[in-house]
Amino acid sequence: MPEWFLTDAHDRLRETVRAFAQAEVAPRIMRMERHRATEHHLSRLIARQGWIGVTVDRAYGGLDAGHVAKTIIIEELSRVSAAMGAMVQASQLGVAKIVHFGSEEQKKSWLPAIASGDCLPTIAVTEPLSGSHVLGMESTAVRDGDDYVLNGRKIYVGNSHVGDLHGVVVRTGEGSKGLSAFLVESDTLGLRVGPQQPAMGLHGFSFGELFLDNCRVPATNLLGQEGDGLSVAYSSSMLYGRPNLTAVSLGIHQAVLDETTAFCAERQRYDKPLADLSTIKLKLGRIQSRLLLARLSAYHAVHLLDQGLQCDAELMNAKLVNVESALESARDAMDIHAACGLFTDRPIERFLRDAHHIFAPAGTSDIQLLRLGEVALGQAKDEWSRRFATGPPISGPTPTHPAPLIALPGAQ
Repeated sequence: MPEWFLTDAHDRLRETVRAFAQAEVAPRIMRMERHRATEHHLSRLIARQGWIGVTVDRAYGGLDAGHVAKTIIIEELSRVSAAMGAMVQASQLGVAKIVHFGSEEQKKSWLPAIASGDCLPTIAVTEPLSGSHVLGMESTAVRDGDDYVLNGRKIYVGNSHVGDLHGVVVRTGEGSKGLSAFLVESDTLGLRVGPQQPAMGLHGFSFGELFLDNCRVPATNLLGQEGDGLSVAYSSSMLYGRPNLTAVSLGIHQAVLDETTAFCAERQRYDKPLADLSTIKLKLGRIQSRLLLARLSAYHAVHLLDQGLQCDAELMNAKLVNVESALESARDAMDIHAACGLFTDRPIERFLRDAHHIFAPAGTSDIQLLRLGEVALGQAKDEWSRRFATGPPISGPTPTHPAPLIALPGAQ
């Protein structure tokens, strides 16, 4: 752990989330795995700890504790259940759009409810024919008096089935300036959530479809100005999506190491623990080495973000390193477990399945490499971390919240 920029408050937060995850999340994992359905109650219970509002200003009821704190929360939940870590990380993308683009009225209307856990926000950008090519989206919004009328289809929407407030990016014109973002409440007439489809992993988390059929929303629900949609999508992905998914991968990676070392200590071969075999130690050494590097890249990137420093490249690299190394370590762990890893009485096969789900969102590894190549060539187009820099988290009195957490001052 890169201790030099972590505070005592960070350590207390980690202990709090870890204890909660063991007490409340772990007992529900088998049910989530068996039914593969959205875990509504547990999602709400986690939200009501105040953790969705970790980056929300205290003026709106949030913790204002920063991105390092957010990473700790997501990592510790993901260490027990990547599905619930994914639930928190997806909600954070919904937070980002309001924090950075919301009007004062929108912030006052929604951020306190988000911070208290009474509202779970989402962001809906991806479409069947666009994927990472955001400008390829075809969903539309047309102005009609004091309203906009939205039509189209969104896919892979994190928290689609538990979300209360969807941030929907659609086309209002041509080209890169022709995208706009709207806040759409889940009970709005003309908005329909598609049935949840069984997936490979992240059982308990929903990432489904939204259908917009003449969905009418007030013009006051426009985020920012017409034409800001691309900035809403890209900034949310860069400043929240990539570090959040990094944290999910990191939690899975730590769980892989924990489970595999425990297995090697208890499993006997040649009248001694499996861990005594040199070939096994080599594989464990590779997992440990990857995890150390992954953790350093993850926390270094969000530390820079908390300090208001330019760090787009570090955020992209952290996602790349953490996703790839978690997958590699999960495969090594499966090798060590051999046939034992194929059955659901051990969680190692779940870790591998869940790790694959973190590959595509906020850009695949190839996308991260492409963007990093542009950085190397001096061709990077935007520096979102610079444009939306807020500086270190503000220290001050402890906010009133269910979780025993004090505000986290920025490290100097």
